[in-house]
Amino acid sequence: MPPESLPRSTAASATLYQQLAEDLSLAIARGTLPPGSRLPSVRRTSQSRQLSLNTVVAAYRVLEDRGLIEARPQSGYYVRARLPSPARPVMTQSSVAKPTESKVLDLIGAVLDAQQTPGFIDLALACPRGSDFYPGNKLARLMGQILRRQPGMVSTYALPPGSERLRVQIARRSMELGMALQAENIILTNGCMEALQLALRAVTRPGDAVGLESPTYFNLLPLFASLGLKAVEIPTDPQHGLSVDAVELLLSEGRISALVAMPNVHNPLGCSMPLEAKKRLARLVNQYQVPLIEDGLYAELQFSDTQAPAAKAFDEDGWIIFCTSYTKTLAPDFRIGWMEGGRFGAALRKLKFASSVAQPMVLSETLGAFLESGGYDHHLRALKRHYAQHVEKVRGLIARHFPAGTRATDPAGGFLIWLELPEGCDSVALFHAAIAENISIMPGPLYSPGGRYRNAMRLSCCYPLDERYVAALTRVGMLVQQQLAQQGG
Repeated sequence: MPPESLPRSTAASATLYQQLAEDLSLAIARGTLPPGSRLPSVRRTSQSRQLSLNTVVAAYRVLEDRGLIEARPQSGYYVRARLPSPARPVMTQSSVAKPTESKVLDLIGAVLDAQQTPGFIDLALACPRGSDFYPGNKLARLMGQILRRQPGMVSTYALPPGSERLRVQIARRSMELGMALQAENIILTNGCMEALQLALRAVTRPGDAVGLESPTYFNLLPLFASLGLKAVEIPTDPQHGLSVDAVELLLSEGRISALVAMPNVHNPLGCSMPLEAKKRLARLVNQYQVPLIEDGLYAELQFSDTQAPAAKAFDEDGWIIFCTSYTKTLAPDFRIGWMEGGRFGAALRKLKFASSVAQPMVLSETLGAFLESGGYDHHLRALKRHYAQHVEKVRGLIARHFPAGTRATDPAGGFLIWLELPEGCDSVALFHAAIAENISIMPGPLYSPGGRYRNAMRLSCCYPLDERYVAALTRVGMLVQQQLAQQGG
């Protein structure tokens, strides 16, 4: 029943807004207002309850403070998913591991193979598709205009440093993340992955030990293996990110030659490091003169209106290399990424030329024109609202269909959710059971060179939440229930 018809509290000392807050809390607790559902508007509740607008707003703020509801810009108030977050760091101390490339590639290969199966449903890859997530038509029109004006562009080799228009716009937009970069120092790359590879090649040698968040982005593990690097897993808190205490210990003992981290909107945890932790991290790598490779791929997808700065914003002597791309926010098939290499800029430019020369000019100019027009800001605001709603809805589905004891992150941005399943669950076995039903998930051991997180998994919320998606996620929850039942048997 709607909240306005719920019985009113009879406590004589309660104020009107407290009464309303308690009534709505009770409706949420009973499931009358399920996770992800929208509350009646402030005006509607005011009219139905015969309360002032200020009274209703005060009640909704009480519920926000309790973490029961959340306000979504230009959309209204929604019930938050009732899911416990992972409460402690997912590991307690650093450990060294040599990435096992074959096992990781086998699992990734199974996910990619499943993509070709008719009727396959993807809950795994962080690869948004379609007009809900990308302004494909606008980019196509811009590209057409550019080619009509400069038809010779497609028959001319692109050479470094690439599109000045795009590099100028990147430098301008870097201020949104607290950085003050210069266009001449921007290196365009083939996506963020090439930027990360070039950065590791510039600052390490085979056999070096490199600090890595745990859990971490799965594709770094085969990259480390291909470069002959050892991974030092560093405890990473699901809410606060990389343990700076652990980093300081490793640096003081001289145990790592470099560090790779995602301070903003971590993959797969979705968390962002507190401001002071980023400042301290930047101070430490400058003090010990150990390069930090900052992966900023999801940094522009922070849900908050005010963007938290990158760690690079506090880099004093150029020991932080910032890497990112527009594949998650604007144009995935363009594969346009970029990096700013600090003191390693000259070495990185040479490596880029030897690796892939330069990025296609027509694609770079198209992105540059889109950024220049102001269209990107409008698109980004809508995209972040879209993802925030998707994440909350999926958390609600997890709360409804997964067994008690399941924990899930509450991301600060992006579209990824990290789940810790009840003790004893095996996400690799779950992966194979789901694949057999044309559903893909990402099992936890993919995110650790040491094969940790057997009872964890990552879900992507970057697809239309239609009946097929909901049915697939519900089925995965049932498969987890079956695992637990078999254990009990």
